[in-house]
Amino acid sequence: MNDLPDSLKDSLSTVLGQPALTITANDGSRATVLLHGGHLVSWIPAGAGEQLYLSPRAVAGPGQAVRGGVPVIFPQFEQLGPDTSLPRHGLARTRPWQVDSHHARRDHTQLTLVLIDDADTRALWPHGFRLELTISVGGPRLDLELYAENTGETPWDFAAALHTYLAVSDLTQVRLEGLQGCRYQDRVLGGMTLEDHPEKRFHGEMDRIYHRAPDLLLRDGPRRLSLRSQGFEDAVVWNPGPEKCAALKDMPPDGWQQMLCVEPARIQSPVTLQPGESWAGLHTLALVGAD
Repeated sequence: MNDLPDSLKDSLSTVLGQPALTITANDGSRATVLLHGGHLVSWIPAGAGEQLYLSPRAVAGPGQAVRGGVPVIFPQFEQLGPDTSLPRHGLARTRPWQVDSHHARRDHTQLTLVLIDDADTRALWPHGFRLELTISVGGPRLDLELYAENTGETPWDFAAALHTYLAVSDLTQVRLEGLQGCRYQDRVLGGMTLEDHPEKRFHGEMDRIYHRAPDLLLRDGPRRLSLRSQGFEDAVVWNPGPEKCAALKDMPPDGWQQMLCVEPARIQSPVTLQPGESWAGLHTLALVGAD
């Protein structure tokens, strides 16, 4: 790691056996990201506790995806395409990323990681690309920007998501507001349905893709977490429930009770980039106080 900027050399550690960087704002808010997968594994706002769920059984290594935090999903979601020949959830979350830039400002600190195509990625997906993840922390807020650029000579389509595992105190006590009126694809029961509940409650397995999702609010006891996105048209809400959780080697059997995935995504309408074109999606999480 001799190529790290001097401003980051004291921020280097090892998490899950992988090189990790922790960025800290002037107010003490901080975030930790693995270079493996460009994978955010921790976000602690100023004056608050951990907001992300990382499985105590999570593993990381070549070709292995980390269970928890914020995996970067690109260029396909699950095995839904647009290129179904790719590994599940694409190729970004299991590859080594590099540091592109680091800036410490008065009210926030920002880190950008980059993934660029190489011979290994082109063997899976024959396209030239540049993928950037910019992480910004300060006060009660976390900003995640995903940027994709077509650096090749042919157009390509992609789907993307920031597969955010939120830590919760007790899943059955969580409420998610803002989805009423959205159409969603139910990947447990099948079919398309219109959401008619002003607040979602959770009791076990759920796997839904909500289309044209607006800003959301997670209520967890006194905690209020605002979730806002730009460029991501969909929202995925996922929890494995007790039976599927027990079958996951990298999750404790009761882990489903301490997490809920609410992730910004671009699935229903994949993006097409011509050579030289780019796209960016922004996701902002912020603690907004209590009732």
